[in-house]
Amino acid sequence: MTSSAPKTQETPADALPKSWDPSAVEAELYQGWVDAGYFEADPSSGKPPYSIVLPPPNVNGSLHMGHALDHTLMDALSRRKRMLGFEVLWLPGMDHAGIATQIAVEKELAVDGKTKEDFGRELFIDKVWDWKRSTGGKITGQMRLIGDGIDWSRERFTMDDGLSHAVQTMFKRMYDDGLIYRAERLVNWSPVLQTAISDIEVKFEDVEGELVSLRYGSLNDDEPHVIVATTRVETMLGDTAVAVHPEDERYRHLVGTTLPHPFTGREIPIIADDYVDPEFGTGAVKITPAHDPNDFEMGLRHNLPMPTIMDKAGRIADTGTEFDGLDRFEARVKVREALAEQGRVVAEKRPYVHSVGHSERSGESIEPRLSLQWWVKVDGLAAAAGDAIRNGDTVIHPASQEPRWFAWVDNMHDWCISRQLWWGHRIPIWYGPDGESVCLGPGETAPAGWEQDPDVLDTWFSSGLWPFSTMGWPDATDDLAKFYPTSVLVTGYDILFFWVARMMMFGTYVASDASLNAGENPGKVPFKDLFLHGLVRDQFGKKMSKSKGNGIDPLDWVERFGADALRFTLARGANPGADLSVGEDHAQSSRNFANKLFNATKFALMNGAAPAELPARSELTDADRWILDRLNHVRAEVDTAFERYEFSKACEALYHFAWDEVCDWYLEIAKVQFSDDALAESTRGVLGNVLDALLRLLHPVIPFVTETLWKVLTGGESIVVASWPTATDLDADLVAAQRVSDMQKLITEVRRFRSDQGLKPSQKVAAKIVGVDAADLAAQIPATRALAKLTEPDGDFSATASVEVRLSRATVTVELDTSGTVDLVAERARLVKDLAAAEKELAQTTAKLGNEAFLAKAPDAVVDKIRGRQQIATEEIARISARLEAMGTQ
Repeated sequence: MTSSAPKTQETPADALPKSWDPSAVEAELYQGWVDAGYFEADPSSGKPPYSIVLPPPNVNGSLHMGHALDHTLMDALSRRKRMLGFEVLWLPGMDHAGIATQIAVEKELAVDGKTKEDFGRELFIDKVWDWKRSTGGKITGQMRLIGDGIDWSRERFTMDDGLSHAVQTMFKRMYDDGLIYRAERLVNWSPVLQTAISDIEVKFEDVEGELVSLRYGSLNDDEPHVIVATTRVETMLGDTAVAVHPEDERYRHLVGTTLPHPFTGREIPIIADDYVDPEFGTGAVKITPAHDPNDFEMGLRHNLPMPTIMDKAGRIADTGTEFDGLDRFEARVKVREALAEQGRVVAEKRPYVHSVGHSERSGESIEPRLSLQWWVKVDGLAAAAGDAIRNGDTVIHPASQEPRWFAWVDNMHDWCISRQLWWGHRIPIWYGPDGESVCLGPGETAPAGWEQDPDVLDTWFSSGLWPFSTMGWPDATDDLAKFYPTSVLVTGYDILFFWVARMMMFGTYVASDASLNAGENPGKVPFKDLFLHGLVRDQFGKKMSKSKGNGIDPLDWVERFGADALRFTLARGANPGADLSVGEDHAQSSRNFANKLFNATKFALMNGAAPAELPARSELTDADRWILDRLNHVRAEVDTAFERYEFSKACEALYHFAWDEVCDWYLEIAKVQFSDDALAESTRGVLGNVLDALLRLLHPVIPFVTETLWKVLTGGESIVVASWPTATDLDADLVAAQRVSDMQKLITEVRRFRSDQGLKPSQKVAAKIVGVDAADLAAQIPATRALAKLTEPDGDFSATASVEVRLSRATVTVELDTSGTVDLVAERARLVKDLAAAEKELAQTTAKLGNEAFLAKAPDAVVDKIRGRQQIATEEIARISARLEAMGTQ
């Protein structure tokens, strides 16, 4: 008699669609969460705080795979902590992206043949704001599509009034403390954008250029001369020295003398400096202080002149030579030709492949250029940022990234914070008519007739304040008191230096502010944990790029496979500090997992499964106790993995528990138990409890399908605000686990035998199972027969084949009547294969046990285990040989 729900009876499963279709439900589910206010944080709550600030995407950006990974991991952390009873703030916002946004708007103007100069600064800025309101922020809509559980009521923008107030406050304070200054220094200069750009906006590429060796001094080998090599021969117009190593005997007689410049008539001194490698090239190098970082440092050490030989557009200027007015690349050719005419080109090598920095935004090669800029003095700030990690105020995950952090902050150079743009935070320095200057803080005004510095601040300056400016700093706010310092920063290791270091410097600099110390935790650092994940690469491990055509649009995957599939694919591959490779096969696998979960839960609902108070464990079956114990173990495994930011481990544990243990085994066993009136009700409760906990454990990573299923399974309001599964205090039933393991092995071996014989999966075979009592498997026989498709034999039963399976307590023999069904040739082949495997195992274990050196070093437990393997192999050989002999072959 069966107590499973009749097919004509209405069940909770009827509330679910026929199959899982993410596109039909995801948008509505997400909007429901937002409307319910589940993601809004309450600073007056008595719950413990947990806070993350979203690394602000560019206002002109769109979601790429790196964003999708970032957001999936942050959302998973936030959702889990919310379920654990924390007051969670995940704060969103966007970066004004100075260069990128200005370029985007200028391109729109260019369509009408206009430039920003046609409008002037104020009108152009108005147009940028118009663009931001109408076109910018596309990415926030995409964030909703992947399920970001963000507090949209707190959305910020780096150019809004509150953050602008914070930027001006920080600049003023640092200027007054002597940490911001103006000086001529070498910068990364973009001739196309005509501004300094940051290191992160410089991408190095191998290019085919030329290496020209040229001769300074006499063309007569017997008279004073030196030979130097360069890949940028045009920069020799700005040479102010030739350097050699102090101990290089070849040039010691020339140190302190001068040689005439071939074009300018300037006398070029020969200087000695330890920087020069005497083993490289000729051991002599040309020094152009205004156009090379290393040369600049040498120029400072030797007090060399530093003439700038190019204008802002990259044209040769102010050299007093025939090359003035030429583009730098035209000049490269003309200078080389002119030197050759003088007989000074000693050698030329083409092509000469070398690495050259290019502007990420505009594509042209960067020109190191001496320029008057604003700088942050970083020595003390960088030291504090390093000490924050050394002292454990902030913990880097994984710890293997710490050396990279220290290598950067312990050797950091002063930071150029000015940009020659119009869109951005204007530098709050004002100049008077007589050369006076003043730095103005918020609310302060300059005297009439004074003019503000035309430059704007590097975008990283404002985004460096992000963890606390977004919560209201410099004012003392409830958000700061509750949620600062933030709990964790989640970001890729590739921007460890550029953004993370800035935030740490600013955060430690203002750590003593009363506004950051009003809560329970002092604001020593901007975040307590720093989790660094790797880069998303294609399925072959290659970096994704438009030029290679191997980029993947995460929104394409959302449309085709669902947001859960995208998220699970990324989280399942996310190990701390390691890159992850993803391809369409991974997304399909994740979609299949969501489908499997959906179908399993629907089946359970059709059979009346629901969370319930369970009877005493002694009244449960071995399979019930086993699956509950496995759930408890996996829950602990998942908790540990999440706390260590090991998302991959958490996902792997849940995937295999859900698919391999719940779906492949317990659901099948439950079908058998449903047919037993004495077991049906408790089975429904066990299955309901397991699915309830499993869905909650999976929810942080795959929120949509788990919400859909959990609400129907439990009748609860939303899994978003459900509690996280808690551990039971019961010891695992190891005896039950062993019985289930033995049953699984027995079923697996019978299934393997059936497959080898070509039996259809649904075909039932009469069989006797011998040795059940000795193996302590009596209670497992109904499920064994059902899952292995074995029927009770009738009176005419005659075994034609058998399968012997060695279990933990005894060997069980399954005698089958396969007359008319078994392929004897296939059976012999299977046995021969098994015999070969057993003989190989016997040979390997015997060899190890005969190795005196191994026995002398190996622990007793290891030796005993090998002896056990040897004994099993010996018994298997005897058993299989007997079977082969009985079949008439040897």
